[in-house]
Parts: sequence; structure tokens; C-alpha cells
Amino acid sequence: MTSMDAVRVVAEPRRREILRLVWDAELSAGEIAERFDVTFGAVSQHLKVLRDSGLVTLRQEGKKRFYRADREAMGPLADYLQSMWATKLDTLAELAEAAEAAERAEETERRGD
Repeated sequence: MTSMDAVRVVAEPRRREILRLVWDAELSAGEIAERFDVTFGAVSQHLKVLRDSGLVTLRQEGKKRFYRADREAMGPLADYLQSMWATKLDTLAELAEAAEAAERAEETERRGD
């Protein structure tokens, strides 16, 4: 698979979210599907694309299938994805802090301090 093929695979938002979910922990297909508002079949198709592209590994235990991101197979794309998620978390933290500061300012204003 070329780097461009991998980029096309992760261009789909649900696939990126699946990768984020299985980045540090192995999850079953059912556990992954629970986190989406689409059918299990739809999630299963996304998992198949990720598996066929080599971006996730599959381990089968009985009837359960467990998935985990294969960072090594991603090459430089792994660093990019991790950086993207870290940036989003930083932005979310900044927004939460700003909202908290605004709430404190409103409270202070109401009390007349």
C-alpha cells in the first residue's frame, strides 16, 4: 500500500475515529461499534477497509474479533495522526479553560465583586 492509499483510507472520519479508539488499546468489534451511531454492519465495513489496508491488526479469540492500530505499518502517517489528535485535545482543553474563566467572570460580576 502506498502512502496515498493510506491517506485515502483515513480520510473517512469514522475510520480515523476507529483508529483513535484502537490506538493504545485492543478493542473488540462490538466495543468499537458501540461508540458509533451507525449499524454494526457499517462499522464492520470500515474495519475491513482498515484491515485490508494494513492499518489495523486483527486477533480472533473464539467468535470475537479484536482490533488494534498497527502504527508500524502506517509509517509517517502514524506520527501525523497522533499529532492531529493531540492538537485537537489541546484545543478542547483551551476551549474548556476559556469557558470556565468566562463562567467565573460572570459569577464575580453577579456578586458585584
